[in-house]
Amino acid sequence: MTNNLRQLLEIRHSRLDAINDVLLDPDSKIINAFLDVVAKYGTPEEINRKAAEARKLENLYAKVIERAPEYVKDLDWLKEQREAKKFITVADYRRKVLGETATGMKFADEFAVTLEVSALQYFPWIREMTEYAIANQTLVPGRFIKVRKMKEQEADGDLPAIAAAMQIVGASYVETLDTKGTDGSNPHLNGPETITGYFGGIGQPNEHALQWLDESLYYYTNYGVKSVLNFNAGTILLAFLLYKLGIDNEFKISVFFGSDNPYHAFWIMLAAKLFSRDDGTSPLIGFNWSNSVNNETMELTAQFRRGLGFENVIRFEHHITETWKSIVRQPYNRRAELVQIADHVANIAAKHEGGDPEVEQSLPHPSDILDYFREKKEVVGSGDWDNLKKNFMEKVAAANNTARALTENGLSFIAAQNLHK
Repeated sequence: MTNNLRQLLEIRHSRLDAINDVLLDPDSKIINAFLDVVAKYGTPEEINRKAAEARKLENLYAKVIERAPEYVKDLDWLKEQREAKKFITVADYRRKVLGETATGMKFADEFAVTLEVSALQYFPWIREMTEYAIANQTLVPGRFIKVRKMKEQEADGDLPAIAAAMQIVGASYVETLDTKGTDGSNPHLNGPETITGYFGGIGQPNEHALQWLDESLYYYTNYGVKSVLNFNAGTILLAFLLYKLGIDNEFKISVFFGSDNPYHAFWIMLAAKLFSRDDGTSPLIGFNWSNSVNNETMELTAQFRRGLGFENVIRFEHHITETWKSIVRQPYNRRAELVQIADHVANIAAKHEGGDPEVEQSLPHPSDILDYFREKKEVVGSGDWDNLKKNFMEKVAAANNTARALTENGLSFIAAQNLHK
């Protein structure tokens, strides 16, 4: 009976033909509008060439010199520390945690967990983080999320400076574009006082999906920004279409998209497969689960992620800690669950959006998700600069606590790859 029902789920090729008819219809207004935005930046080959040129370290340096020349000494210092091998190696870190027993141990490197921190808002925090890592022989995470206004960080030089720093340390990073739903795109909503109005409606209504596409291509071609946050079904489709054209964009799905069950994940990965390239790759490289997701959901999704050929393409990004305020009920700490799943589900990132709860509750200014939306001049003027830097450092400390827990259980991690060999 079950097998008979299963056969009814087969998708006929005629259905794919119907989709192609829409995509290739020269009178399709939504596809024409999409292609018009792309054409502003050139052919796919020209767009990729501009991005590759913009991403070169010397060209990022030139933009830093133009807007924040004081940052050059910190970038040079960072390169010097890397070349001098001042950072702890993975092997030495394991010995630091486990003693000499680590020497003969086999760690589960095929299931290495990426250490991730959100949000890296300001360039000066990188010097603070790396100096601490050298002094205390701790780890610099291998992945960072940024949630700062793009135009603000472009103007003050943090955008190219952080991009350069990520290349130097060997970490991946993701930008959050200004067209993220809190930019006045919905004229009927304000800020947190109308937050319930965003449920199911945050994102890019009406013409804002194309504005997101335009903004994405602007930062791709001018700064080489390859990976951006995505949490609207329309802009997710636009990102798939962009990649299908041959443009080497990437995106990660945000926690705000609300993926909280395997069927939701299947729906998105079906679209990823539909618009994947012949080599099997997709621009969807990070899938950030809702805070409500459990290990079973990730295990179930891992099965069809592998079946679709995406195990090494789409990373599961799972919140281990969250900001103390404005997003989840505290205390929130999923580290023990991560340890349980990290020996059999591949390609997971352990995301740290807050410090460990026992630390957060003792801080004079606990981390708050709403701090991401503040302007820098207001942060400095309010006297909160050091508080927010402290919040960031506690997130890095939480990532290090996760690395320790993984190591103690014979599991592996990915830190900044140019620093921790």
